[in-house]
Formats: sequence, C-alpha cells, structure tokens
Amino acid sequence: MIIQPERITSYSLSRTSHGDDIRRVIVAAINGIDAGEAIKSLVTQNSNKLIIGKLVYDLTCFKRIFIIAAGKASIPMAGAICEILHGQITSGLVITKEGYGDSEVYRFDSKVKIIEANHPVPDQRNLVAGEKVITFSREITSDDLVICLLSGGGSALLTKPHKGILLQDIQLTTDILLRCGASITEINTVRKHIDSFKGGGLIKFLNQATVITLTLSDVIGDDLGVVASGPTVADSTTFDDVWAIFNRYQLIDQIPANILSTISAGIQCEIQDTLKPGDPIFNKNINMVIGNNSHAISSAFNASQICGFDTRILPYPLQGEASRMGEVLAVEAKSLLSQSSSRSKPICWIAGGETTVTVKGTGKGGRNLELALGTVKGLAGLEQIILISLATDGGDGPTDAAGAVTTNETYSRGIEMELDPDDYLMRNDSYHYFKSLGDLITTGPTMTNVNDLIFIFNL
Repeated sequence: MIIQPERITSYSLSRTSHGDDIRRVIVAAINGIDAGEAIKSLVTQNSNKLIIGKLVYDLTCFKRIFIIAAGKASIPMAGAICEILHGQITSGLVITKEGYGDSEVYRFDSKVKIIEANHPVPDQRNLVAGEKVITFSREITSDDLVICLLSGGGSALLTKPHKGILLQDIQLTTDILLRCGASITEINTVRKHIDSFKGGGLIKFLNQATVITLTLSDVIGDDLGVVASGPTVADSTTFDDVWAIFNRYQLIDQIPANILSTISAGIQCEIQDTLKPGDPIFNKNINMVIGNNSHAISSAFNASQICGFDTRILPYPLQGEASRMGEVLAVEAKSLLSQSSSRSKPICWIAGGETTVTVKGTGKGGRNLELALGTVKGLAGLEQIILISLATDGGDGPTDAAGAVTTNETYSRGIEMELDPDDYLMRNDSYHYFKSLGDLITTGPTMTNVNDLIFIFNL
C-alpha cells in the first residue's frame, strides 16, 4: 500500500521550506517496506518450482497448498502469495486487525477467507478466528504445503487460550502487561505460556505438513520467537521466566487467578511447556524474515540523500522508557546542532527501534507520541530542529495517529496555549497535547509493521 507525501499533514511541517522533502523521506521509509513487494522480491515460481530466496520447492511433491496469515501486514503478504501462486491455492485463512481487511490492491477469491479481529487486546472475534484456524487445520495432511505469513500484531490476532483460561483473563493480563512498561519480548514470553498457538504451538495443529513461514519482523534483532509470539518457532523460554516477569513488575497481585494457576502448574511440570529447540516436529518447517526495521531505515536514508540532506543513521536502537528516550534524543539534537556549524546542507539523522511506556495516567497516547512529548523541553530554543517519531504501521498505541512532530518552537507554542508538557506526560496524554498543536501525523493503516522510526532534521 503506497502512502503519498501529501498524506502527511502537520502544522510545523507546513511552516518549513523543507516540509515537502521531509514528507518524502517519511513516506519512503514506509513504502520501502511494503509487505506485498517484500514477498514478491523473495518469492517466485518457475514452472513447478517455488523459489524462496535460495530454497527451491518442487510443488509436484505436495498434494495441496494452504495459506495461514496473521498480523497487520497479512493482507498484502497473502495477496502477494496468491498472485504468485495464482489458481494453485487450495484454501487460505487471513486474520488481520479491524479496519485492515479492505484492500484496494489485492483481491481474494472465495478460497481465501479474511477475518478481522481486535488488537492489541483480543476480544470474542479473536477467539472465533482461533477456532476457525483449528477447523481449517483439520483438512491439512502430511502431504500438503502450508505457507504461514506472520507480522506484528499476530500475537493478539492469533489467539487460543489454554484450557481453564478465559477471554477476560487474557484481556486483563494483556492490558496489565502493556501498561507496566514490559518489553515486547517479555509480553510475548507470557503470551506463549497461556495460549495454545504461540511458542511453536501452531505447528501441532498442522499435522506434519511441510510449513514455510515468511515473517515481516517488528522486533529489533529479528527474534522469530518474539514476532507474533513465534507460532511456528521453537521456544526457549519457560514458565519460570513468566513468573520472573510477574515478579519483576510486581504484578502477582494483579494477574488473574486462572493465569497464575496455569503458570504455577507449568513450573511444577504438571502441564507441558512450549515446544523446545530440537523437537523433531519442526523438521519440515522453514522460517525466513522478508523485511525489518533496517529495510525501512535504508529506504529513508536513500530518499534523504536524494532530497539533499547530509544523512546519518544513529548506531543504536531505540529502546527503554519512551519519555526518557525522548530526553536522550533531545541531547542528540543539541549535539547535532553543535556539529553542524560549518555544514553546507541540511542534516537528517535516522534511528529505529521500539520503546515502552509505563502507564500511570488516564490519558491517550502511544510510545511514539510519548517519546515525542519527552523531547519538547529539551528541544526548546534550539535553531531549526525538527524531530519526528513514527510508528510504521500507522497506529501509535490506541490512537489514530502514527506519530508526532516536535520542533524548537513546540514548547513555546504549547505554553502560549497553556499546554504544560510535564502535565501531559504525567497523565500519559501525549495525543491531546499534539492534537492541540496540529502536529499529529496521521497516515491511516499502512499494511506494514517494522517497529518505529525517529528522524531528526537540522535545517
């Protein structure tokens, strides 16, 4: 799904002569990791041969071909596979986030079912989707080929709670984990031990079929056991790890009793842990990453140079508490300004990663908006600085914004409007702070998801 530069509207970008170029850099990052095009660049068919990177599969060796897709990028990923294997798909099931099911680019025939469910907290639709996966998988045999297509959001969308765990238990636990500041690795470690699909569990339902899993990674380092909670990947984490996470964030008294009893039973070896590395069930399973945050950064880098910016990539990933990372990036911006006194052209710095937010207030926002709000005071008074924090999937937390713009004038503009950034940070209400200033970035669903991006411009 191609995003056009004019879709990026912002008060601050409209006031700089470099606004159009900045928009071009932003959309280049998103468009450069189009999930459908990523599939097409890796997967081809030549006669009866399916070629995936350096791997070659003889399709005559398989009785049928099935597709299972889950995640925010599942529509373009599945659409691309259907286009490549035109007329050869026996059946397919695609689970995506609510509002992501309509596609202007890809058209699916009746063999491929599209299901919309909730994200990031599952609801009844997610359970129904999970049951459809189980029903769907009963038709699959060891003579078949299954192509699994996974992307960020798959953890919530592909849900089947363990026996004894209720939907409300999953909902409450997910909400607690999202608000406590836990990393995505920690959150998905918990998810893998309370859900039947995760931690390699989906493989159990696929009846020894050959499974090819293609993943669009939204995890720094591309740990496939974390992306979508690794439904087709062996898991090295344990029930003890889950209990340690609960203790680390002092959650024992908040987690539902059904969840605690399941984890406790696992620690006592009363129930089986997730599938571990070396299990022969994975012998016919191949996993491959088709794209990640680095691809988006590379596309932004190239566009930035074409637009005439002196472009650099920050050498470390964004991580940790979002507002604190915002403070760090404001210091980086000051450093940038001090280094640029003799520059001959404007500068663009690019970074990627994923921060966390410890939610203490009742406001509205996400990690990108909170990070941007954390930079406001630090950027105040600097000359010609613009910082943009962006979620590549087009949605930052429970908002319709992808991110926000801060400049050296954001603080003073806010004070004139009686907007105190510290007050909004305390209430975790970054969305309304930037909405008041006209500096939200709204792209709508991008149909991709490869973490977050930061751009610092010195103009």
